[in-house]
Amino acid sequence: MLRRGGVGLALLLLIGLISIALSAQTLAYTRKPDAKNGKTIYEGGCIACHGADGKGADEKLTEFKRPDTWPDFTRCDQTTPEPDSAWKAVVVNGGPYLGFSTIMPRFRDLLSNDQIDDVVAYLRTFCSSSHWPHGELNLPRAIVTEKAFPEKEVVWSTSVNASGAPGFETHVIHEQSFGSKGQLEVDVPWQFQNQDHSWDNHIGDITLGWKQVLYSNLQRGSILALQGGILPPTGSTKLGGAGTTTFEPFAAFDQLFRSNTWVQFQMGADLPHDTKKSPQSLFWYTALGQTIAEDHRLGRQWSPMVEFLAARDLEDGAKTDWDVMPEMQVTASRRQHIRVNVGVRTPITDTAGRSPQVYFYVLWDWAEGHFWNGW
Repeated sequence: MLRRGGVGLALLLLIGLISIALSAQTLAYTRKPDAKNGKTIYEGGCIACHGADGKGADEKLTEFKRPDTWPDFTRCDQTTPEPDSAWKAVVVNGGPYLGFSTIMPRFRDLLSNDQIDDVVAYLRTFCSSSHWPHGELNLPRAIVTEKAFPEKEVVWSTSVNASGAPGFETHVIHEQSFGSKGQLEVDVPWQFQNQDHSWDNHIGDITLGWKQVLYSNLQRGSILALQGGILPPTGSTKLGGAGTTTFEPFAAFDQLFRSNTWVQFQMGADLPHDTKKSPQSLFWYTALGQTIAEDHRLGRQWSPMVEFLAARDLEDGAKTDWDVMPEMQVTASRRQHIRVNVGVRTPITDTAGRSPQVYFYVLWDWAEGHFWNGW
């Protein structure tokens, strides 16, 4: 059996040590990048492969076959979800550094750091629309708190009881962005519980949700989204299903600070159709963390964070349940499209009947390629 305080303290200590050892992930500029100078550099060399329009030079004029990962810089849906650090990593160290093709050479010996920043700034101009949220606002995914940025990813998330009755729950979450600001989410849970020395399992209440970004501003580091979800009663009431259709609206607001620290807020409600079967409730979550990275902010990313989770039934005399969960997300693949996260959720109020839980997820950003690519 895990001790509640000991596990949390150990994980917080680990987070602190790694934070000290690494550098912050967000790029730090000694000067404002000059896109005009970047254009001059691009036209002096990059244009031979990537073309004047950023879509790629005529293949008849090149001596190689384009890989599946060949970029079209005019495709806002492909380029804006990426932070500047990902673009700079490929220019500095070449395609293989992030698990892409060897066709892309490294330029760290040919261009200065400022020149590379200028080129990246110019590449950004090929996307002519300002409606797309910038990749710098695509903050690391917390285990519970949902972020505002629209994604294309699949997440396998599992929680295990650390004490009390054995049991675990697994969620398979598919997120599909549409256009510049919309996202469809499908969350399919499966529950396993040992009750009276007998294991029982059943699908949980499935979530179908739509997220819409209402506001994003890179200079201010802010992004706001609203989501509406519906949970049909697909789960077993014996294993925690609501037994009635539930509506789940929430707001998500993320803030990235110049200090490279970020905060994510989520606040919403679970509103069952039949309140006799399941009570209405409110929830409010906060995730505080910082993304840090190796190799001058271009390499493997570590995201230590802590979540503060609160929920309360809308009934007379109901108490607010508060939990705390320190956790660590890390990019597993060189392409950084596979990430893992592990955390320990510990009740801090109303602890009777609520045991600590160990959480773990694997995230696949499928827009960046197959699961097995980029390692």
